[in-house]
This record gives sequence, C-alpha cells and structure tokens, in this order.
Amino acid sequence: MAALLGGRTGAIDATIPPVVFVAVWLAAGESVTAGVIAALLAAAAVAGWRLRRGARPRAAMVGMLTVAVAALIVLRTGRAADFFVLQLASNAASALAWAVSIIVRWPLLGVVVGAVLGQKTRWRRDPALLRAYSRGSWIWVLQYVIRVAVFAPLWWADEALALGGARVALSWPLIALCLAVSWWVIQRSLPPEHPGLRHPRAEIS
Repeated sequence: MAALLGGRTGAIDATIPPVVFVAVWLAAGESVTAGVIAALLAAAAVAGWRLRRGARPRAAMVGMLTVAVAALIVLRTGRAADFFVLQLASNAASALAWAVSIIVRWPLLGVVVGAVLGQKTRWRRDPALLRAYSRGSWIWVLQYVIRVAVFAPLWWADEALALGGARVALSWPLIALCLAVSWWVIQRSLPPEHPGLRHPRAEIS
C-alpha cells in the first residue's frame, strides 16, 4: 500500500508546491500572483525530478495538473486559502467514496490489496477477509475526515499560513499512521486459523 501511494517521497513531493506557494505569498507581501508562479515552478521542478527517477509520466503530470488547477482557482478568487480548496474537495470526495465502498461491500482497501496480490475479486468470497478489509477501510475514511475537519475551518477563515502547516502535518505522517493502524485492524479482524491475506478462503466458519 505504501508503494502504491508513492511512499514517503511521493507524499513529500506533493507537499512542496503548497509550501512554496505559502512561503512566496508571505515573502511577496501576500501576493497571490507571486505565490502561484512559484508554486507552478516548484511543481514543474518536482515533476521533472520524478521523471528522471523513473516515475510514470502520468503520475508526474497529474501532480502538475493539480497545482495548475489550484493556481487557476486562486487567480480567479484572489484568496490565498483557495489554493487548498481542491485538496479539501478531494479529501471530502475520498471519504465519501471509501465509506460508500464499505456500505456496498466492496471496501476499497480490499480492492487495492486484492489487485496488488493478483487475487482479482476472490477475496470477496472469503467472509473473514471481507469483514477485515471493511474494518480496515474505515481507518482510511477517518483519515480523510480528519483532513476535512482541519482544512475546512481554516479555509473558511482564509488562514493560508495555517493551511500550509496543516498540509505538511497531515501528509506523510498521517498516511503512515493510517497504514499502520489499518494493517493492525485487518490482522486483528482475521480469526487465528485464517491463512492470511494471500490465501482467501471461500468458506470460513
């Protein structure tokens, strides 16, 4: 899961443009134009660095596109905090998507891990695995809800500096904690006799 999400490096790379935006915005007398230009340059530098390190072009371009959209929003509204509105919206949408996936019995944690392990949908025929992945997926819902709960009031109050700090604090540290806790929940949810994630069983008492 950590590798699939880009690992610590991927999370740090995604944090650089927002931090640069806030830093230059402050240094330039709260000029959103200066902050946007700096963020775009930082995003381009990060994309180029990732491509040199063998990252997929699509992943590098998605990061660049995300910053570009955020920049357009800020230039349109003139509010520095709006640089983070896309982040706020994506976390709210992610929380909803993960919650719905659990309710319809297709927990996204199971979908992702099952795909990585080459199991396709066999894990869904194992009641114990389905239950474990559902419980683990709630941890991911909580992760996104925490971000929304922090970002939303700061965005509403136009606290760009605080948003930049929250963006750093709630990136890789929160993802690492979420990975660890969700893995623990999955392991605790499986009965002692279960053979593990790599060996789904169709019938478990």
